Amino acid sequence: MSIPTYSLAERDRRWAIARGIMEAEGVQALIAYGEHECVDLAPFAPDAYFTNDRPGAIVVFCRDADPVELTWSTLPVADHIQASRRGEELWIPPERIRVAKHAAGVAEVLREHHLETASVGVLGLDPYPPFHINPIMPYGLWSQVLAELPEATFKPVGLNYLLATIRQSEEELAVIRYSAETGDAMAEAMVEAARPGVSEAEVYAAGMAAAFRRGLAAPGMLLSSGPGFVSWGPPAWSYRPQAPRVVEEGDVVMAEVFCRFGMKETQHQVAIAVGEPHPDIETGAKVARASYDAGLAAARPGATFGDLVEAMEGPLRDAGAWNVHPLVHTLNPMGPVGGFGAGLRRLPEAARYGRLFDLPTMGGQLPLMPGMTFAFEPNAVIGDRLTNLGGTVVIGEDGPVELNPLTTHLLRSEG
Repeated sequence: MSIPTYSLAERDRRWAIARGIMEAEGVQALIAYGEHECVDLAPFAPDAYFTNDRPGAIVVFCRDADPVELTWSTLPVADHIQASRRGEELWIPPERIRVAKHAAGVAEVLREHHLETASVGVLGLDPYPPFHINPIMPYGLWSQVLAELPEATFKPVGLNYLLATIRQSEEELAVIRYSAETGDAMAEAMVEAARPGVSEAEVYAAGMAAAFRRGLAAPGMLLSSGPGFVSWGPPAWSYRPQAPRVVEEGDVVMAEVFCRFGMKETQHQVAIAVGEPHPDIETGAKVARASYDAGLAAARPGATFGDLVEAMEGPLRDAGAWNVHPLVHTLNPMGPVGGFGAGLRRLPEAARYGRLFDLPTMGGQLPLMPGMTFAFEPNAVIGDRLTNLGGTVVIGEDGPVELNPLTTHLLRSEG
């Protein structure tokens, strides 16, 4: 099994992107804040993008100098030492790594380069949907940076970072394809495990084990089962003390499977019919598949993300269906998202909740360009039953490239 890795040429390409952002934004330095490590879904990790190392650091570029990595403890340093002993190719040398992920550490680096009064770009001051609708930068950290450097000017540069990094290189696409192959292996293992009398936890475990055997850090999954439901999220037994549900004949098991390799993510929408599902599930699968096909037809260079969302919404409108979660969003990095859960008000229970509103499409003007990756996750509610399909799609030079056709259909358990 050939496992892709990143070269120093990929490092140099990414560092050139950092300097290109600085030039385009008219700043003399760039601060890339990384969310703490052990984050599950959609981590904010521009630090790892520039270091190819353990996430959870702050990376600082100053003018033309190589970046400095500020870690939160000596644990990443110990990992760095061990990787060096194993002969692994590291992007950041020891001399440019400090245990100083705090305001004084950031200020120290900028002062060393005489940038106390400079204009500085910051990754971490922009929203990062879907989970970080508000900027992720901690208030305590950033207020101290401002106090340390009162004459410096700081500006958010997240949009420029998104536009500069969203088109994947050939090395990155190889990593993404490996992740996508693993997602298919996870789905196949889940189909094999889904049987009457088996708990949701066993189906979940089968999928995760398939990823771990391939050396992939799958960060968990969303999963539900039953004859029909309109919920979408992690299984309730993962956050509430209760027994996992036991799968029954006639159920559908649905999951959103996340794979991450080399900090590149693919997503896979798994729907498994256990026996004969309710006819509304079958109908929902056809509507979701029509939405997927409409998305493929629209996913071409020259179109916009808004065009893609509108195309995928069409089959749902025509069928009188509604959707629970987004129809499509960008990957690597996350950001633009569309078709987010319109229609929940149709449920009679919705009237009891204090405030409900539909999230508008974010990033609709983004032009589609070759090398972009998207999570296609069309989902349709017919009656009170949700059906969810899809996988990862790459924008190619002449049209879309499907990485996961397996999960774009309703799968069926032989049990």
